[in-house]
Amino acid sequence: MSRSIIPASRWSPRRPPRRRPPAVLASAVALATALGLLAGAPGPATAGPATAGPATAGPATAGGPVVTRAGLDPGLVSGRGADVGFVEQEAENAATDGEVIGPDRTAYTLPAEASGRRAVRLTPGRYVEFTLPNAANAITVRYSIPDAPGGGGITAPLDVAVNQRRVRTMTLTSQYAWLYNQYPFSNDPAAGLLHPDWWITECGCVPSATTPYPSIPTPFRPSHFYDEQRLLLGRTYRAGDRIRLTVPAGSDAAWTVIDLLDSELVGPPRVRLAAANVLAFGADPTGRRDSAAALDRAIAFARRADLPVYLPPGTYQVNRHIIVDDVTIEGAGSWYTIIKGREVALPTPAPDGSVHTGVGFYGRDSADGGSRNVHLSGFAVEGDVRERIDTDQVNAIGGAMSDSTIDGLHLRHTKVGVWFDGPMSGVRVTNTVIVDQIADGLNFHTGVTDSLVAHTFVRNSGDDGLAMWSEKVGNARNRFDHNTVQSPVLANGIALYGGTDNTVSNNLVADPVREGSAIQVGSRFGAEAFTGRLLITGNTTARAGTYELNWKIGLGAIWFYALDRDIDATVEVVGDHYLDSTYNAVMLVSDWPVKDLYSIRNVQFRDIRVDGTGTSVVSARSAGSASFRNVDARNVGAVGVNNCGSFHFTPAGSEFALTDLGGNDGGWLAPWQLPNTITCDDRPPVVPPPPPASW
Repeated sequence: MSRSIIPASRWSPRRPPRRRPPAVLASAVALATALGLLAGAPGPATAGPATAGPATAGPATAGGPVVTRAGLDPGLVSGRGADVGFVEQEAENAATDGEVIGPDRTAYTLPAEASGRRAVRLTPGRYVEFTLPNAANAITVRYSIPDAPGGGGITAPLDVAVNQRRVRTMTLTSQYAWLYNQYPFSNDPAAGLLHPDWWITECGCVPSATTPYPSIPTPFRPSHFYDEQRLLLGRTYRAGDRIRLTVPAGSDAAWTVIDLLDSELVGPPRVRLAAANVLAFGADPTGRRDSAAALDRAIAFARRADLPVYLPPGTYQVNRHIIVDDVTIEGAGSWYTIIKGREVALPTPAPDGSVHTGVGFYGRDSADGGSRNVHLSGFAVEGDVRERIDTDQVNAIGGAMSDSTIDGLHLRHTKVGVWFDGPMSGVRVTNTVIVDQIADGLNFHTGVTDSLVAHTFVRNSGDDGLAMWSEKVGNARNRFDHNTVQSPVLANGIALYGGTDNTVSNNLVADPVREGSAIQVGSRFGAEAFTGRLLITGNTTARAGTYELNWKIGLGAIWFYALDRDIDATVEVVGDHYLDSTYNAVMLVSDWPVKDLYSIRNVQFRDIRVDGTGTSVVSARSAGSASFRNVDARNVGAVGVNNCGSFHFTPAGSEFALTDLGGNDGGWLAPWQLPNTITCDDRPPVVPPPPPASW
């Protein structure tokens, strides 16, 4: 979760009277046609990064296309996760003369941050080749290349061929990858500890309080290795055609890691005739000139004329916030209309604490009444954020936007894809792709109510993928439904920090890397209490549960954390599937300093499937209680219940009680463990389970 709590830029427009123009902006459409934009190809996309962990050999074999979803057989996740327009293929399942790396779930390694925890490492001259499962005219490559020795990234080529005929050469970059050190991280691989007064697991000490001062090798804790890049192929290829990615012999990258390929059949650009076309207001679709003022003019006109704003195909340079209120802005599609900007250092910090600005569409500050009736669709936002500064408002979408919709956007290289500062209500984020963020994918922050995120795809967030944070003012009646979150580098796939009557349903969450897991219910970060009913239902997690550096234990695929106060709302976890959990499937914990102050009570689990745990099904490290009905488990690596309670180990048993409501198959919840037998073993040997299979 990004710790930024600064409101959006302040702006108080005077609303002019609305009138409808006599005709559409035909001249703008003619100009777009003359420039050839309606056939539009996006400007060259950039991509990014990796880390060199020890590679393990394992040649991939040629064969038919293997399609996955989050590295899983699609049959295991039917009906869950986002409906997306692309098909995913993992590089380790493709034909290659490179080297398969992984599997590995150890933080700070290349395989750990890869989808499915495996990838293919190519040296110059090597290739990986994918067979298209469906017709496609566009691909997305997720990859990593080395950082520059002093940080800041490098660029390197990657040849793309179809049926052994070269189509394009992509220019990969690691400028948006490679973070080091402790939170909030550094771009400098040689930097010493950012917080020498923090305890670190590497020496089991507080370095500044240790004599002699420990030797801390650099680079320290490298992470955020991957980036991705999209490419229109220029024509449609058929199912069975072969996409080969080859690292040229002269590449500046000593190695290139390919994680996966997404292939897609992109439709033609969308044309909106009855609209305020930004070209008529001076916008430059080549990206050479800044178009921010032209967008402002188009928005002002559209508000007066009661028209939408239309962004034809092209790349538009925008280096600051575009303030939106009571306006519809439509692009030709996220593959064709790209809003791209530089991060700009401010001469003095802004009132909101920002020291940079950058491209983003922002509603008005909620303190100024917020914005309403904003509708954004069909374009991409590409930022230039390379470091994490939590006071910076450099998000793709921000501010407050009530009764608004975000649909069909592609958000990349900003700090947070979507960060809403409430109070606000009635926003819908749908069919949106959020990738390669420095911090969160999306965060409902402070008093966001009656809002929805659905069919949104998040990959490679630098913090929580999707979050609801009830700081100071509670969020209420929101839903995260049918979303996919893959490979959050830090923290959780989906996180809820306080709130009332919220729902997390039918999501697919895979491969969290460190200091978090797939789903967290956390009383922390100063959040308001959980109240009412929290429903977590129909979700699937895969390869979840990371190693917590400070506690030196493994987390659950879903974990409840009472740090600031009790968790005692009505919490129902229904119909979830926890697949291939690295440690526990379920964890309930309070931190040691507050273990006698706060508890987790009356969590209800029912109709759950647990297929594979490295350790236990349930780990209880808190006072409280939970009930279980029809929780079936198999391939459990250790005792079914690790019950430590609050660590007083009283003769009466643990301070955490389990209730068996029947139907709990697999032998994991044995009568002798009930209601509160102490079975405390926080660090049993981890037994990697077999791959998940149909139940």
